[in-house]
Amino acid sequence: MTTVFVSGANGYIAQHVIVQLIAKGYDVIGSIRSEEKGEKLKKNLNSSKFTYVIIPDIIKEDAFDEVLKANPQITAFLHTASPVVFDVDDFEQDVIIPALKGTVNVMNSIKKFAPQITRFVYTSSFAAITSSEHTKDTVITEDTWNKIARDGGVEPMLAYRVSKTFAEKSVWDFYEKEKPNFTFNVVNPTMVFGPQAFDSEVKGTLNFSAEIINKILKLKPEDEVPEFRGGFIDVRDIAKAHLFALETEKTSLRLLCVEERFSNQSCLDLIHKNFSLDLPKGSPGTGSDFSQMPILDNSKTKALIGPFIGLEQSVIDTVKQVLDNQK
Repeated sequence: MTTVFVSGANGYIAQHVIVQLIAKGYDVIGSIRSEEKGEKLKKNLNSSKFTYVIIPDIIKEDAFDEVLKANPQITAFLHTASPVVFDVDDFEQDVIIPALKGTVNVMNSIKKFAPQITRFVYTSSFAAITSSEHTKDTVITEDTWNKIARDGGVEPMLAYRVSKTFAEKSVWDFYEKEKPNFTFNVVNPTMVFGPQAFDSEVKGTLNFSAEIINKILKLKPEDEVPEFRGGFIDVRDIAKAHLFALETEKTSLRLLCVEERFSNQSCLDLIHKNFSLDLPKGSPGTGSDFSQMPILDNSKTKALIGPFIGLEQSVIDTVKQVLDNQK
């Protein structure tokens, strides 16, 4: 059975990916930034099919060299590690460069020291697809690119969009110029909801996308409901997309993973429908007008890996896990 390397193994998406890989019989080696996090994940997985290595800094040029030299059984690499941080002083140094250099370093190491690796999967983002110039008449598909400039990261969300756009472009450019042994596919998720892979990961503040639901649960009855909206996909479907990207004979795919639109109000309405919680009501029924947003058409992706978990089920599973672990 194939041994798969997963970078950033303790991430929200990566943990679900690893759970599904192990369930299908794969051996998995994951990179973690510290022994403490590695031991926690190993305990949660409770499987002899998972081991980890410590790579504290993925932007070092030789960060992945030794692990690839030492493990010639690795034949596939899933690169999920990338910073999703917004509370930083230097967006270039703390967000953009780590995403870009980390990705290039991985591919260089594979080409130099692991020619037996034939499959590479990169976790990109809808941020590499959507752009501020897109209007309600724009049809966004798997072929759409964010046209943001390299120096466009002047505030947190823009910096993230720059990081994901140019890191993904580096994958396409590397493959075109360097002609490595591996073929590749890219997974582009929108906002990701759904339960954590393990209850022990439910804490005061979750990762950026899952925290959207968690923030709603922290509202007081008299609070205003903040305006926020976007596209949604469940984390379990993102993991499914990674396994498809790994196993399919198709190559050079972009898998645009979105099931439907959401807003804070539409999520709040679903929470009130399914739970008896002391939360604000907002303006029920008004959160589902997305007519001013670009049109999303990921029919190619859905034909390959759909159907996806719907927003209501994802919200129910997310909220239930949070509530169960507050007891």
